[in-house]
Amino acid sequence: MTLLERWRSLARRLLPELTKFGIVGAVCLVIDVGGFNLLRYAGSDGPLHDAPLTAKFLSAATATVASWLGNRYWTFRHGRRSAPHREFMLFVLMCSLGTGIAMLCLGTSHYVLGLTSPLADNVSANVIGLALGTSFRFWAYRTHVFSEHRRRTPPATVVTSEARAYDAA
Repeated sequence: MTLLERWRSLARRLLPELTKFGIVGAVCLVIDVGGFNLLRYAGSDGPLHDAPLTAKFLSAATATVASWLGNRYWTFRHGRRSAPHREFMLFVLMCSLGTGIAMLCLGTSHYVLGLTSPLADNVSANVIGLALGTSFRFWAYRTHVFSEHRRRTPPATVVTSEARAYDAA
């Protein structure tokens, strides 16, 4: 199998999960951003207009729970753990690490490189940081959070042509 064939095979296997993961992420982004703005600015002054951190915490927490449910019951449904509370705690940990990646990108750009414009902050946090954090989350959710079925399934045995010839004899 050539390298190109291996990449195509990998893409065919991961594309359905990546698509579902992206859809869940987009919905949760709307929940987070929409919830934050609704809590802060519904009408003119929302119920948490004077409490932006509380509004952000509540919108992010709601989006995290929605993301876990969407990924647990749709994206990675074949890898769910039998102990949902443990799975949820791992999910929150990996989600937090992904957010930390975006914050590290923002901090590096803003404080180390001195790129302090609103455009630079948004590019570092919401383009580069979001891309790196999302890539990490997909890998982490797939390999550590929603991986119970994958761990229990023994790896496929590679059968060589010599082994086939031996079996046929």
